[in-house]
Amino acid sequence: MAFSPEAMDKGLQYMYMDGRAVFRWACDILTDTIQDVLRDVGIKPNDIDLYIPHQANIRIINASIDALKIPRAKVFNNLDRYGNTSAGSIPLALDEAFAAGRVRPGELAILSGFGPA
Repeated sequence: MAFSPEAMDKGLQYMYMDGRAVFRWACDILTDTIQDVLRDVGIKPNDIDLYIPHQANIRIINASIDALKIPRAKVFNNLDRYGNTSAGSIPLALDEAFAAGRVRPGELAILSGFGPA
């Protein structure tokens, strides 16, 4: 796509991300999907032994679990060790949770991912 000099003067040749909108969207997706799963299977948040969300951003995780009133001790987090590993974040976190004894056979865990379509 060709840009005019006027468009380039306005900086329109650069990508822009509205961080606040992305944050709100991610929090909404995370809380909505967890609520949907709990409702669809007829269980309460406390019935879940461990929550393993996409490890995108600790602020997104904390805002979402706080909104759901889920104790932070029930949420697995490895962002401090790896950062956002994109599509690998949930499998990596699940493997670490099993290795650490945070989730065992017969226990219930919710895995929740989000990202661009």
